[in-house]
Amino acid sequence: MITERLTESMCILFIGFNPSLTSYERGFNYAGRNNRFYRVLYLSTLTNRLYAPEESPNLLGDYGFGFTNIASRPTKRADELSAEEYREGRQVLRQKLEQYRPKIACYVGKGVYVQFSQKRRAVPWGFQEESSVADVLDFVGPSTSGLVRMKLQEQVDIYRQLAEYIRQFGVVPSR
Repeated sequence: MITERLTESMCILFIGFNPSLTSYERGFNYAGRNNRFYRVLYLSTLTNRLYAPEESPNLLGDYGFGFTNIASRPTKRADELSAEEYREGRQVLRQKLEQYRPKIACYVGKGVYVQFSQKRRAVPWGFQEESSVADVLDFVGPSTSGLVRMKLQEQVDIYRQLAEYIRQFGVVPSR
């Protein structure tokens, strides 16, 4: 099933490696039982309540939060993707960013950002100094996968930067 959700005028486009097998089967982003994505959104105040994966399509209308991936083939782990899939995925993702022009491209994991940008230097968490696509801010957040060993509060603190930015600059329509 397709998990991608895109529209014009998105506030944030969340970009992952690729759909997990669970997300693909269920048709919803970050649907794995141990994935912290929706908890992180809620605890960081990006959303005003805890959403379930099945409600992820509502995030597009409720907040302007879209979803896509650098590769479309579902796998158990991102390291199963080939160099060719990443090469093709970079081109397709750039086209999506140029077409839809979200205000912020949020790469859910440093590895996703490195694969897309091909930057070899150390990548900090948060907003990046340079944008990959004109007029689209790049933000790098930690992966919310259950395989990541980062503490939940550390993840929340990084994503809170996004929430503070969109409140400060009025990026998201108030609800």
